[in-house]
Amino acid sequence: MSNRAMVQRDAGHLGTLLLEEGIVTEEVLKKGLDLHHETGRPLGRVLVEENLVDERDLVRVLAKNIGIEFVDLDEGAVDPAAAALIPEALARRYAALPIGFEEEKLVVAMADPANVLAIDDIRAISGREVVLKVATRSDVEAAVSRMASLDSSVTDMAELAAEDAIESQDLGAVEAAADEAPVVKLVNMLITRAAADRASDIHVEPTERDLRVRFRIDGVLHEIMRTPRSISNALVSRLKIMADIDIAERRRPQDGRINLKVGGKQLDLRVSSLPTIYGEKVVMRLLDTSTALLELKDLGFLGENERRYQESFSKPYGTILCVGPTGSGKSTTLYATLNVLNRPEVNIVTIEDPVEYRLPGISQVQVNKKAGLNFASALRSFLRQDPDIMLVGEIRDQETANIAIESALTGHLVLSTLHTNNAPASVSRLIEMGVEPFLVGSALDAVLAQRLARRLCGQCKEAYTPTAEALREASFPMGSLDQVPTLYRAVGCKHCSNTGYRGRLAVHELMTVNEEIELLAVERAATEQLTKAAVANGMLTLREDGMAKVAMGLTSIEEIMRVII
Repeated sequence: MSNRAMVQRDAGHLGTLLLEEGIVTEEVLKKGLDLHHETGRPLGRVLVEENLVDERDLVRVLAKNIGIEFVDLDEGAVDPAAAALIPEALARRYAALPIGFEEEKLVVAMADPANVLAIDDIRAISGREVVLKVATRSDVEAAVSRMASLDSSVTDMAELAAEDAIESQDLGAVEAAADEAPVVKLVNMLITRAAADRASDIHVEPTERDLRVRFRIDGVLHEIMRTPRSISNALVSRLKIMADIDIAERRRPQDGRINLKVGGKQLDLRVSSLPTIYGEKVVMRLLDTSTALLELKDLGFLGENERRYQESFSKPYGTILCVGPTGSGKSTTLYATLNVLNRPEVNIVTIEDPVEYRLPGISQVQVNKKAGLNFASALRSFLRQDPDIMLVGEIRDQETANIAIESALTGHLVLSTLHTNNAPASVSRLIEMGVEPFLVGSALDAVLAQRLARRLCGQCKEAYTPTAEALREASFPMGSLDQVPTLYRAVGCKHCSNTGYRGRLAVHELMTVNEEIELLAVERAATEQLTKAAVANGMLTLREDGMAKVAMGLTSIEEIMRVII
């Protein structure tokens, strides 16, 4: 068969496919075929260039015909860690871009999935098997440009903004500078990059000589860039304008909130400004709304702990406390618990400072000190609102503790947080706050202490056999083991930005209150006695739970030793 005959056959096949899918009418197809015969150009190119067919529709039909999934890169976010696995030049040459991961495999969007040479090159460079998806050439090229420009644009915009910025104390000049294009673009790029890097916080902090920007990723701060100090006032003012904070006030701390869409995902930023000796420091907490919809199975509970915890919050009344230091995921755990409890027949009210995530179907109240609305006064009001379940953001004082405990005794389920190092210490802490010991023992149903540990990167973690001495030093439970187990340690690769870790998991210590612990509370027993009783009742300590997750290959001994003293 001649080349011309093959082209005619392929054009006829494509035309039939487009007609069957309802992409073109017979009239439009006839016009396209006429131009195809006249010019000799491929039918697909003719239809797209003459605006007879949308390029995405054409590629979607072709992808369906060859049995490969079509992906719209305008809708789906590209994972920067995946995109970084091949050089920009290669991505442009092959019109191919890694967009994510499926288990150990690399998901690659290609304009030409028949290019075997390109697939082989990507497989060799990334060191991974490839899962192919089809995208339009224009979408792939635009996504490659976006990803390539992200890092360099942040630096370029910072330099440009620094050139335009002025170290002025004049409020009008600073406000004008904050609205200038380079500063606006720099702020937008910083937030976009933070979201792409899975950062939980952005720190913008002036130093003696420059302005430093750091991201907190998986609980650890990483320096992203330094720029001249001249940009400081304009950049901070831009953030304060976005957060609806008074830019004229520079002598006292202020709080605000920014709502925006990044990569098709709704993002809330909690903004806090703090006057320092070198100027105002701004910290932004990135609140991904999907976090509020987590399920308990996403929190990393071991089987028995999950069963006992569900048993506790399934009771119609009692107090459940989630304890640990700031940033240990207490609020996330309580939100996940509320998601399980949230049903149309149940009235749930919360008092928080501040309300971080909006939960549908739940009445959420924010502390307002100026209006006299604090945890204690809100709790008193809640009792007149016919509640079934109450969440108190934090028990901070005797009054709040007493009302919460009494509410639990009068038939309500109360969830709250407390700052203690471990679960048994919570009993002593409540008594020290002034709650009667017999009330603590009667009302307290369960205490969940937790920490967040970094999860080992699934792409590069390395198996090794530790020495028995190293395991003893780490208090690894060796009692039931006949031989030294195989564990995993961090290595570092592009997928995890060479940290060896990607994502986090919770380490738990769950103390359920039985009669023995109740009696010890009444006797004002020491924390050590409470711990012994809780362990006898089946409690795994934080260290034991952490080491169980080390044995499962989820994290490393070093990481557990870092987060659990």
